[in-house]
Amino acid sequence: MTTSQDVVVSEMGIGAGGAAMPGSGGAGLFACRSAASAGAMSMRQTYLDLAAAAARSANCTWAELEVMRAASPTRSRPGADVDDLTAWMRKHPSALAKFEQIASASKGKKIVMFLDYDGTLSPIVANPDAAYMSDAMREAVRDVAKHFPTAIVSGRCREKVHNFVGLSELYYAGSHGMDIKGPSSNPESVVCQPAREFLPVIEEVYKVLVEKTKSTPGAKVENNKFCLSVHFRCVDEKRWNFLAEQVKAVMKDYPMLKLTQGRKVFELRPSIMWDKGKALEFLLESLGFASCSDVLPVYIGDDRTDEDAFKVLRKRGQGVGILVSKSAKETSASYSLQDPAEVMEFLLRLVEWKRRSAAPPMVRPRV
Repeated sequence: MTTSQDVVVSEMGIGAGGAAMPGSGGAGLFACRSAASAGAMSMRQTYLDLAAAAARSANCTWAELEVMRAASPTRSRPGADVDDLTAWMRKHPSALAKFEQIASASKGKKIVMFLDYDGTLSPIVANPDAAYMSDAMREAVRDVAKHFPTAIVSGRCREKVHNFVGLSELYYAGSHGMDIKGPSSNPESVVCQPAREFLPVIEEVYKVLVEKTKSTPGAKVENNKFCLSVHFRCVDEKRWNFLAEQVKAVMKDYPMLKLTQGRKVFELRPSIMWDKGKALEFLLESLGFASCSDVLPVYIGDDRTDEDAFKVLRKRGQGVGILVSKSAKETSASYSLQDPAEVMEFLLRLVEWKRRSAAPPMVRPRV
């Protein structure tokens, strides 16, 4: 159950750079409480249901080797995949190639930017602690935030991703949106932590997983405060299935957590109705944009967990979802970009478009 300590929204709202936004007074508070309370009831109340769900999950095929390979390909396959990618690109065209179309849809609307971190603003690297973004990317994000409210939505611990990005004027949603905070210039602006009561369990499971996975060379357990990540990017593919079984064995004792898979990573999260899509909705409501027809959320991400946000945009019938991927994959995003380099190019073009559209028209002198 959330408490007044779990959620704090300033009476002044959470406008960009700390400025007040109309209609933001209590909307964000309601959003975090209502959405979180639907699934974040006390662990005692939901234990039996979660135990049953965990038992079913243990028998699911998500962790089977073939599924892991599909979600985390180690090599590209020529031939038929080229045709698949061509067909996929027709359905999810490049956001750069279709930039004018996106810009046209943005006219007269307030853009709100949502950006994943790993694989979107920084390259995917073997060591997750070394996933640094370039200075050029940082400047691009800084420029974007000057024109549009901008949030980083990551599975990482909020403090860690904030240290990576290093921009205090942004909104940060860490732990897959379960730890949200507004710009540092207004420290009381917004705090949303719907999974606060799970912190002791997360810490306990972290210690158990570190010990359990010691026998798997290359496995790395990362504590992201409200969730845990078990990275297997550096694990021999022959041992992927063994690692999955190790993780599942631990999960059986903690039915209040759920298990999902990303790009060469297992994610352990509290079993509450909260994800990156909920974080997107919370921030829009906190900014006073929940029911506005003149707002255009733009979400860019590369991982399975970003699909929750893409689905929210599709359900709203309002917004632009952009998947970062070099390969064809099932997605609810409308557009695609290949890598962080293309993400940066898209951000720079967006800033330039905004500057041009805001510039006063030139008046030709009369002859």
